[in-house]
Amino acid sequence: MNSIIDDLQNPASLPDVTTMTSVVQTHSSFVIIADEFVYKVKKPVNFGFLDFSTLEKRQFYCNREVELNKRLSKGIYLGVLPVLFDGHTHTLRSGKGQVVDYAVKMRRIPDERLMKSVFKNGQLTNGHIENIAKVLAGFHKKAETSPEIDRFGEADSFRVNTDENFDQVKKYIGITIKKIEFDAISKWTADFYKENQSLFAKRIADGRIRDCHGDLHMEHICLTEDLSIIDCIEFNERFRYSDTVADISFLLMDLEYHGGGRFSEFLWESYKRFAGESDIESLMTFYKVYRAFVRGKVNSFQVDDQTMDPQKKKEIIQTAGKYFGLAYSYII
Repeated sequence: MNSIIDDLQNPASLPDVTTMTSVVQTHSSFVIIADEFVYKVKKPVNFGFLDFSTLEKRQFYCNREVELNKRLSKGIYLGVLPVLFDGHTHTLRSGKGQVVDYAVKMRRIPDERLMKSVFKNGQLTNGHIENIAKVLAGFHKKAETSPEIDRFGEADSFRVNTDENFDQVKKYIGITIKKIEFDAISKWTADFYKENQSLFAKRIADGRIRDCHGDLHMEHICLTEDLSIIDCIEFNERFRYSDTVADISFLLMDLEYHGGGRFSEFLWESYKRFAGESDIESLMTFYKVYRAFVRGKVNSFQVDDQTMDPQKKKEIIQTAGKYFGLAYSYII
């Protein structure tokens, strides 16, 4: 994998002319950033909830990523390219060689237009927030639903996600999450299921379980002329098939994590108005706890990377801890 990453950082290995490249890595992929385009390659990993362990699976999920993300973005996802190896080097250029991987090709989005950057620079407005709420409410109303999708809104079905979270985070107790936080959140979650069976059933009856985005946070919202929302969950339908409130709660939580509580409140009120929602505050809190816990978990996974710089690992531990702390703050 490291040789692929190194080779694809060479501008000569890319299909489009560029003067520079850089690389960004997550637990499941790496992205080569060029002047006008980016190329995303999935790592051969299997986390249970995400399985990119074979070439065939990586090809399948690259194509799914392009297909699904076209729902909320225009002209950004451009297709899937094979990564070729000629015995000496890896390339995304057409030519001879063995197909050893695949890359999603995307048009590069200016970093300064990402919602996170706009917020950080003090340029986010209520107008931006209202437009986001309107787009998301419209998307949720039109998103696919079916009896199969509805099943993912059942309490017992969603419990699979939260149980998995707790199982996978246990090993990080005392590292990225405090034991008091872990115990309190797991008990609160179990109690919520017991006390709100009818609420989950009502959400299904009201048609609120949809094929959603699944990963709605500020780094995935592009405040360009045509609002674009990118990088939805393509690798596991049970994270995308969900209550629409679970979807919007991710963005509410992310705003609060970054100190944007006022914008979070305005987004929630605007979304409820556009989506025709009311009397679901407790459910919104439930999903915010879930979303913050997931972000803590995903950051915790990176602690296991033995090649990571110690200072970077320290920052990751702090970030994960802050997300777990936010989840805990919602229930006390």
